[in-house]
Amino acid sequence: MKKMKAFLIGIFTVFCGSTGMKAQDIYLSIPENNIFNRSEFTSVPTRVMTNANRTNWDYAFFGLLPIAPTFTSVSGPNFTHSSSSSTLPSSTLLWQLESMGGQLPSTGYSGSLPGFQSFSTSAIKWFEPPLSIIFGGGFNRGNINFTFKIPAAQFTANTYRAGNYSMDISQNYNDFTPYNFKTILVIPSSVRWLTTSLTKYIEISSLNDYRITGTRVLNLDNAEIAHTVDFNLWAKAAATNIQFTSSKGVPGTRNISSIKLGSNGSTLTPKALSADFQNFSATSFSVVAGNRNNFSPELYVSSEDFKNLFFEAGTYTFELNFNARSTDNSISSPQNTAVQVKVLPLSEITIPSSGRNVNFNFNTAAQYTNGQSQTIPNQIILSNNESFELYVKSDENYFKKGGLQTNINSNILQIGVDGSSVNAPLSKTPQKILFNGTPVLDRGLNIKYTIPPAGAQSLVGKENTTYSINVYYSFTAI
Repeated sequence: MKKMKAFLIGIFTVFCGSTGMKAQDIYLSIPENNIFNRSEFTSVPTRVMTNANRTNWDYAFFGLLPIAPTFTSVSGPNFTHSSSSSTLPSSTLLWQLESMGGQLPSTGYSGSLPGFQSFSTSAIKWFEPPLSIIFGGGFNRGNINFTFKIPAAQFTANTYRAGNYSMDISQNYNDFTPYNFKTILVIPSSVRWLTTSLTKYIEISSLNDYRITGTRVLNLDNAEIAHTVDFNLWAKAAATNIQFTSSKGVPGTRNISSIKLGSNGSTLTPKALSADFQNFSATSFSVVAGNRNNFSPELYVSSEDFKNLFFEAGTYTFELNFNARSTDNSISSPQNTAVQVKVLPLSEITIPSSGRNVNFNFNTAAQYTNGQSQTIPNQIILSNNESFELYVKSDENYFKKGGLQTNINSNILQIGVDGSSVNAPLSKTPQKILFNGTPVLDRGLNIKYTIPPAGAQSLVGKENTTYSINVYYSFTAI
């Protein structure tokens, strides 16, 4: 009786040990470079099963019908994510036998190695044994290794979210262990800028840019961020002020809050820049097929601020600090962009058609005795984004009659800006009539024309006809 008891205990111990064996799952870590660059992933030879005993395939019907080894997905047609509803199709992952016990099994008579295949809910053969045991064809004991790959097109077509995607697989050879296992794709948590716009140069070369009534938009070009986690775009200015250097080398500053950061479309919520990080995302950027998000950051300046703060010729520089942060703030990807706005020296003098002719008529003795004066309202509309002086000159030193030069000197006509004490005698040499002008856009000037008594009296006895001369206005930057 004692011997029987010992025998029963031994049987129980062996049974418990066999049920405690745990399947070895296959973990395939997919590098972020393959995901973000959409380049084919190929694994190193990976042990999937182990064969400790046998060296030949199974055959049925007296060894005449080979039984091919197979894989079958018992969890469905997709890889499922461990912590979300995200899935990947079985076609994502391809596999092929690499070796059994260190080398490929013999193909013998009509045996064959299938090409790369994907898992399925139907049994998929991973090797085609010879047609009959008679023709031989076996394999070595040891590790059964496979090569896995994910084609580049799969990275473009699917969404790879950080975490583990798994599929439960069973195989049909009892002597190969494990009999059941999980194939797990491990996706790293990562956010990475793909565009490296470290500098942005914007040039303003037309006064019309300052005549726009709506908001001025400065495009920072397309931005592309690759990611396996949802993220928000945070941004700030590196300093509270924009640094300004005039075209003459004079430094200055502008407040950064005059500029808003937004985007083309509704991706970013426009907000005034500051030296503190703000979340500009209208909603978080979700992981999408292809694992890339594109958007176009833009800078906005009101028309008034653009005219008042960014009109003067020179260079305006500031730095933007971007940071793509995962929604749980566990990982981030910073990028800085130096912005340089170059405003070229711009000037313009416009004389409306109504003010292009100034006529003096001498019909009375008083007009010859006392001279004449007239002011043309807003005869000159001038714009200049540098400090300037305004000059006037004639094309000749004498008036003309019918295209021919006379002896009437141009200096009998004096020209000045209304309200100024300067009245410059007209000559071929430029004469200054406005001093220390500050940058201005579309300023109207009332121009005063005077023929003083002495000049008027010099016309006495001249032929009764029309005498003309051309008048030119010009700037000189100071």
